[in-house]
This record gives sequence, structure tokens and C-alpha cells, in this order.
Amino acid sequence: MADRLVNLDIDLLRAFVTVVETGSFTRSAALLGRTQPAVSLQIRRLEDQLRSPLFDRGGKGVGLTTEGAALLPQARRLLRLNDEIVSTLGDGDLEGEVRFGAPEDIATMHLPGILGAFARSHPRIKLSVTCDYTANLLDQMSRGMLDLALIKREPVGPELGVRVWSEPLVWVALDASIIEASPLPLIIAPAPDIYRKRALGALADAGVAFRAAFTSPSLAGQMAALRAGLGVGVLPAAMAPRDLAVLGPPLPALTDSEIALVSARGAGGPAGLLAQEVLRALERGPIPA
Repeated sequence: MADRLVNLDIDLLRAFVTVVETGSFTRSAALLGRTQPAVSLQIRRLEDQLRSPLFDRGGKGVGLTTEGAALLPQARRLLRLNDEIVSTLGDGDLEGEVRFGAPEDIATMHLPGILGAFARSHPRIKLSVTCDYTANLLDQMSRGMLDLALIKREPVGPELGVRVWSEPLVWVALDASIIEASPLPLIIAPAPDIYRKRALGALADAGVAFRAAFTSPSLAGQMAALRAGLGVGVLPAAMAPRDLAVLGPPLPALTDSEIALVSARGAGGPAGLLAQEVLRALERGPIPA
């Protein structure tokens, strides 16, 4: 490449990074507001520009070649610089509204910094955030009321959003001695909360008698009940506070909850930009194709 000057196309780099982060050409197309063949063509054009294959097309899923792995951190750096320049010198030219949804615990723990930084970088984009159960968020998405949503889901394939990370779940209580109570007092959310489903299913399979001691749709309400010693609850491991005990056997192990990002069909522009920011900030570990 020393004998020629190549000007890399930012759109091609964005397509490359999005394919890597989503693990799928189809899911990338939905985030970028393009068709799957169009995204594939963008990757081919980038490979032609660099005279190097970026994806290993002989294996299962979306794997990077040595050249692709070397390009990834540099491409992310160029995209961040591009977005900073556009947001600063363009004085927030990009405008519109993004209607974003997430369960309360995810919104409380993971989103404040991301949404705050996005709002500062794009002051002319209005953010409307809804906190609700996954089932309700998906219903609002189907009725065109949301553009993006982080949801809790069962570990499934790519048909329900882009996998972001798996969330280990743990039993928590004010005092570990509460596990000796029978029936076990539970602090849970109303149906159709997935943590409730995990708790009831695990206890039923293990033959552990239980009762609903406190039910609240509010995370703050559940935390208050836990700290009052009213029962046992389920929280993501990362959210278990130090003043609560994490419980083990004889309580049964809980299967992970999977977090995914769901986008409305053709969600490009401001929504697509926010989707990429969320994925870059929250994606943990490899994403299966």
C-alpha cells in the first residue's frame, strides 16, 4: 500500500465495526438502515481498498482475519474521532428524536453515563426514555412507540435483537439465615418479569416451598424490602450491594438472563447512532452469530 494513497470511507468503517459488534450482517443492516446485501457490498469495498480480507468466510459465524483484528481498534478510533468532529464543528447538526426503552434496573445501572454523553454530543437530538418490563417494551416497539430498547430475554438466536451480554443472577437477602425459613419468603416483581420467572422456576424445580412476601414493580421498592429483611430476592450479580448477602446452596442456581438491543425496522439516523453507542459501551464478550 506504500505506492498509493487510500482515503478510507467512514461509512465503510462504520459498517465493518457494526458487523463485528453485532456478529451478523443481517443485524448490522437493521442497525445501519440498509439491506443485508448493501452491507456485504460495503465490506467488500473496504476489503478492496485495503487489499486484505477482513472476515474469515470459511468458518462458522462472523470471524475476523488477522488483518481484520488489527483494523478493528483503529477503525473504532477513527469513528470516535469522526463523531467528535461532527458533533463539535457541526454544532449538533444531526437532529431528531430517539425513543428508547429499558427495564428499570438496566436503565439505573448502565445507561446514565451513555445517555448523558450522547445528549451532550448531540444536543439537537431529543431523547425520550421509557422504563418498563420487557414484554411491555416489545409491545410498544411493535406499535411503533419506541425506536430502540434494551430487553431481558431467554438465550435465543438472532431473531430477537442483538445480544449485548449475559447477566448472571444471584439470590440476595439481608441475612443468610433467612434461607432456613419455610416456606421461603420471596421479594419479587409482578409477572411477566424475567427475574420472577427465573426465581419461581428454579425453586419449583428444586422442590423448595416459597411464598410471595413482597411484590413490587419498582426496583427501589424491592431494594427497600430486601434491606428491611422481608425476604429473598433476585438481582443481577453486578447490582448486588455490599450490605446484602449473596446466597448459595441450598438455594438452586439461577440461569443467566440475556440482555439484547432491539431496533425498530429501518432505525437509522439518530436511532442508529445511539444503537451503535450503546453496543460499543455495553457489549461484553463475543457475540454468537
